[in-house]
Amino acid sequence: MTEHKVVGRAEWQAARQELLVREKRHTRMGDELARQRRELPWVAIDKDYRFDTDDGPRTPAELFDGRSQLLVYHFMFGPSYQAGDPVNSSIADGLDGLLPHLHARDLTLLLVSRAPLAKLQAYQQRMGWRLPWVSAANTDFNVDFGAAAATQEQLPPGEGGLPPIVAQNAAAAGTDVRGYLSEAPAVSVFALQDGVVYQTYATTWRGVEFLMGYYPILDRVPKGRDEGDAWQVWIRRHNEYV
Repeated sequence: MTEHKVVGRAEWQAARQELLVREKRHTRMGDELARQRRELPWVAIDKDYRFDTDDGPRTPAELFDGRSQLLVYHFMFGPSYQAGDPVNSSIADGLDGLLPHLHARDLTLLLVSRAPLAKLQAYQQRMGWRLPWVSAANTDFNVDFGAAAATQEQLPPGEGGLPPIVAQNAAAAGTDVRGYLSEAPAVSVFALQDGVVYQTYATTWRGVEFLMGYYPILDRVPKGRDEGDAWQVWIRRHNEYV
């Protein structure tokens, strides 16, 4: 960083003002995209899913917990996993403290994974999260919503060509690469109206980056994300940084 261009205050202020114009343009574009997301058509969910929860089996409508909006993060924790990986865990870290604020805006947020509920409960206790976490182990929910592979044939043959983070996360989750890649990060959003559940929005892979609160912070400091080809390999569980 010592080789970075250094200027006087007036020149810095002029450069900052020029960037601010572009930042404001980007903000307005983001506002427009948000409006377009809200205007997406809805699709009714008529499949009879049953989720395992701390309070017993629940239907999709019951997951709303008395609110009219539901955001589900499909946390990558498949049947062969022994733990959540550091990247997914870092997302849950950031979401955990937001619950009161989201509830105040008529939104329920929860995690859903394909591992049995007992595994999820044990890891939740280990990480100290309050986030509701339900199991879709006995349903096709994660497959239907693009967060899990339906068959082994849909998985890549091995580690060739995959970024280093895949093998690292697989090891951290206590599974192999193919088992790890049976899951995918995804967000699904739903609305409850007159007793009917509708899907209103979905995104996956880099689209879930809006849940990773540390990235926009890093984007505003001198070193930035500082990842290069080692994408996300720096991320650890919150109690495992040296």
